[in-house]
Amino acid sequence: MRTKKDRIRHTLSFEIIGLLIFAPLASLVFGFELHTMGAIALVGSLVATVWNYFYNILFDKAMLKLRGRVQKTVPIRVLHAILFEGGLLLLFLPFIAIYLNISLWEAFKMDIAMATFYLIYAFVFNWVYDQVFPIPNTAAA
Repeated sequence: MRTKKDRIRHTLSFEIIGLLIFAPLASLVFGFELHTMGAIALVGSLVATVWNYFYNILFDKAMLKLRGRVQKTVPIRVLHAILFEGGLLLLFLPFIAIYLNISLWEAFKMDIAMATFYLIYAFVFNWVYDQVFPIPNTAAA
């Protein structure tokens, strides 16, 4: 299992790098001003940060119970990312609709596009993170 310090480093680096990539890209793609998409990205980041921290603890505990280890294969990484983004979508959808004054359907389509970006980003980020900061028992082996 990862330490609390490592989980905090993981969560903060994931969100900061994601914000720096997402806000300008979303502004370009969705046609809203950068500060508007920056606010969406910041609130989304705060929601995602809290969700990320608890989700990864729960996911690792489930992996320990079901598999006896926390190392992730590629299919498990895909499942990990999909479940994370699905939960985040449900948490974040109402905010997007209200803040941008758009319908839930429009917010859903935007949220799906955002989730697609973060799904790919989460997969790549977590893979790289595990290479740079291996799980402690992996480093000892």
